[in-house]
Amino acid sequence: MAVSISVVLLLLILAVIFLRSGGLKFSHALVCMLLGFYLASSSVAPTIHDGLTATAGVVGSLHP
Repeated sequence: MAVSISVVLLLLILAVIFLRSGGLKFSHALVCMLLGFYLASSSVAPTIHDGLTATAGVVGSLHP
C-alpha cells in the first residue's frame, strides 16, 4: 500500500510538471496514463491488466 501511494504521488507530480511545461509529449502521456491506472486500481485495474496481457500475447504471437 505504501509503495502504491508513493508511485501515485510521484506520477501526479510528474504529470503536473509536464502539463505546466506546455508540451505534452508521448512520454508525458504515458506518465499520465500510468497515473490514471494507479488511481483506478480499486476495481478497474485487474481488467486493464488482463486486457494488456492479452494484447501483449496477441502481438507476441504475430509472425510477419
